[in-house]
Amino acid sequence: MPSIPFRSAFSRPLPSRSIGIGLLSALLLTGCAGGPPAAAGSPVAAPPAATVMVDKPPVVPPPTVITPEQQADFARWLDGVRQEAMAQGISKATLDAALGNVQELPRVIDLDRKQPEGTVTFATYAGRVLSKDRVEKGRELMRQNAALLAQVSAKYHVQPQYIVALWGLETNYGKITGGFRIIDALATLAHDGRRPAYFRKELIQALRIVEEDKVDPATMKGSWAGAMGQVQFMPSAFFKFAQDFDGCGRRDIWTRTPDVLASAANYLSTVGWDAGTSWGREVKLPAKGLDAAAAAGLDKKRTLGEWAKAGVRTLEGKPLPARALSASLVIPDGPDGRAFLVYDNYRTIMNWNRSTYFATTVGLLADQLGAAL
Repeated sequence: MPSIPFRSAFSRPLPSRSIGIGLLSALLLTGCAGGPPAAAGSPVAAPPAATVMVDKPPVVPPPTVITPEQQADFARWLDGVRQEAMAQGISKATLDAALGNVQELPRVIDLDRKQPEGTVTFATYAGRVLSKDRVEKGRELMRQNAALLAQVSAKYHVQPQYIVALWGLETNYGKITGGFRIIDALATLAHDGRRPAYFRKELIQALRIVEEDKVDPATMKGSWAGAMGQVQFMPSAFFKFAQDFDGCGRRDIWTRTPDVLASAANYLSTVGWDAGTSWGREVKLPAKGLDAAAAAGLDKKRTLGEWAKAGVRTLEGKPLPARALSASLVIPDGPDGRAFLVYDNYRTIMNWNRSTYFATTVGLLADQLGAAL
């Protein structure tokens, strides 16, 4: 996966992601606190976070209706996809199974065109996603899967709490993975979406998954934007990072916990995770002497010693660790909100999801899960 430009230290959750459509952010933006999306393909710019109350009901456009003419155009377009896939070595049997009953999905078109109506502050976001239930469930799963996590951690050199934290924030530990047929969703976006070339490539990759990993296209489900399984990988990310950790013969990120956890760990390991450090920490800024707004940003680094000289302390008011680490200041809600010093592992998490909200809450959840080890 190519490196991704880092976002501002004042950024809100994005509807798009580098791996897949994470379910969490979108539900929050629409008022659902229970759990996960967001997307993987390519992010969009976002303004500084702010609590926005809608003064009047938003204008809701009528749902999309697929006309007979559009259905015919879609069928002709699909023939072109079939020819392209066959030229890339995908068998006729696979294409018949995967594309035989594929339909353009009006709901996917509506979701792709929908614009966010407001934003939430980091304080609100973190309060919703770092719920007591999510923390307790994560701790329970860490106990249940202790031996497996030890094996995964040893192979990929990623601490168990970060693997489980990603799992928890991405799909609420596999509980909310999306109910859209991936082939149908990707075909819809490739034919009638805003990024047809990108989604056409992902559609071809999804067909390869059906061919090579023997995944039933009828049960190959995920988010409306094509992110799959309990780790919400896009099809291209599946081929780069998905693992058959239990040796069952295929990479099953939908139902097999060993493959899910190993795939998440493999992603982090591949893009540069350092098992010798953490993600960062919450800190207390000095009342005077530090222009936090000017100092913040993932493109700005200082050593912990330099931050200490500037008056930054741990959240408990103690001196920062005397370690040879560089850190960046992240203040998601601005200088008057919570402040965090983050290390390079934080940037690795942001390769997964370019939102500072997401990366910070992964770190905070991992801290709570790790404290129970």
